[in-house]
Amino acid sequence: MSLFFDVLSSINNPNQQGSVDQLSSVLTSVQDLAGSQGLNSDQVGSLLNALGGALQPALKQQATTVGSGQLEGMLGKLAGAGGAAALTSAIPPQMQQQMIQAIAQKSGLNADMIQTMLPRLLPVALGLLGMGAAKPGAPSGGNPLLGAFLNSGSPNTTDLGTVMKFAGRFLNPPQ
Repeated sequence: MSLFFDVLSSINNPNQQGSVDQLSSVLTSVQDLAGSQGLNSDQVGSLLNALGGALQPALKQQATTVGSGQLEGMLGKLAGAGGAAALTSAIPPQMQQQMIQAIAQKSGLNADMIQTMLPRLLPVALGLLGMGAAKPGAPSGGNPLLGAFLNSGSPNTTDLGTVMKFAGRFLNPPQ
């Protein structure tokens, strides 16, 4: 849940790009993609948690290769872009295959389904992490949301399914 608090902090920080509308857009994209694949909420949560667990080492490796600032810029361009070309520029094909296998193993979902979903799912996840980026003209101290995701040894900070569950509760509180 700590990653969700980082998301809320980005929404509340006037120097960061996060907004309630952006969080709502991320949640809607996840729900639409899940619906198109016939996944229930437990399967979606498992898929997103597995994605976060596989995405963290891949992004850490990219940050080491291209540098944190360059990675933040690349993620900003990819968030919401979608498509195989955008995915390949962020995560090389060999790394994608490793991610697909890890996600399939952890989520119990079919690897072919994950491969089909990844070009649409990854930009959504990157869009969520990009909510911590500095707004244009604001002082840039890096992206604390991305930093929290990359630099934690705790699996709770990669649980994107948990973030989406709490986002749903935050955006649609029980009456």
